[in-house]
Amino acid sequence: MALSTSSNFARPDDAFRAIVEAHRGLSDAESADLDAALVLILANHIGDIDVLREAIVLAKRRMIDGQQQQQQQQ
Repeated sequence: MALSTSSNFARPDDAFRAIVEAHRGLSDAESADLDAALVLILANHIGDIDVLREAIVLAKRRMIDGQQQQQQQQ
């Protein structure tokens, strides 16, 4: 199975909203714990180590790209 980076949701805004709402009222530490739990649950659901590794690489790349864009704007 290859990593899918296009939206698989019929209503992607609803998915984003559900994640945002799940964090509402949580402290920063609780929010980080929720994110970690969600990542582990979804990684287990995927069940494919190669896809997980590809997702990790992509996530790190997006973080680095975002940081570089912030630095260029300063």
